[in-house]
Amino acid sequence: MKTFTVGKNDAGKRLDQFILRVTGNLPSSLLYKSFRKKRFKVNGKRITDGAYRLSEGDFLELYISDEFFENVVEEEAFLKVSGAVNVLYEDEHILLADKPIGLLSHSDDKEWIHTLIAHVQSYLYKKGEWNPKDENGFAPALCNRIDRNTGGIVIAAKTAEALRILNDKIKNHELKKKYLCVVLGKLEKPSGEIINYLLKDEKKNMVTVYQKPHAGAKEAVTRYRVLEYKDGLSLLEVELLTGRTHQIRATFADLGHPLLGDGKYGINQVNLKHGMTTQALYSYQLTFAFKTDAGVLNHLNGKTVTVENVPFVEKYF
Repeated sequence: MKTFTVGKNDAGKRLDQFILRVTGNLPSSLLYKSFRKKRFKVNGKRITDGAYRLSEGDFLELYISDEFFENVVEEEAFLKVSGAVNVLYEDEHILLADKPIGLLSHSDDKEWIHTLIAHVQSYLYKKGEWNPKDENGFAPALCNRIDRNTGGIVIAAKTAEALRILNDKIKNHELKKKYLCVVLGKLEKPSGEIINYLLKDEKKNMVTVYQKPHAGAKEAVTRYRVLEYKDGLSLLEVELLTGRTHQIRATFADLGHPLLGDGKYGINQVNLKHGMTTQALYSYQLTFAFKTDAGVLNHLNGKTVTVENVPFVEKYF
């Protein structure tokens, strides 16, 4: 038998989801069998409905074998992180981090320590704002992610409530993101809106660009304006009206102006000439443009956060 006290980040969570999180390896069949046998108590009262919503301060008694708690793997990457996270904005609910080019957002099968999420969790742990031993089901999480070889603003939720709200706002396109990128050559028009259709090849992790609707392809809408032209390179500010895989990279490559440093859609010979081995693409500006109530995040509505020093801009312009 194990006991837990529900914290604020687990308030509102379903009891069955909470139990699966804290046990880690409890089979679903056994979970619901345990509900039927009345093996769970909340504040001394037996609960048989997995949909029961928890409240902060609830005292839970889980009458199941300790073996189901023994193999829970606690994420400890944040304890092994060295270095700091570049915080652009922070309040009690969220943190905006400037992810450098080359850093993973989340772990993969080769790297699980040197990631942005581990850095964020390490930062909050050292500040004393988060400790996994005090949390039963929540850890600071990234609300959006960008590719390893793209840099820029990533949102981290410090509370479960903020995570729920931001996931909803992102889904409903109530955040505006702008990118800076360097492309080869000089664009014909100083600004414009590009509409095309992108079809992703999952095996190759590449997209094919079509100018007209195509089976399986998704519409992509990209706005841009040229900020500067120098030495055969153009600096662009880009806004995505849709969020498709490799949208910026594939769109400008299709126009004949691939991103500098892009090894997948670009020209390697030119990339080597300029000494750029990762694509010159940066998510440099984020604006909160809420159309509906945002609860504890309402104070962010209308706020814009900008990265002032983008590495490749300083290098080439």
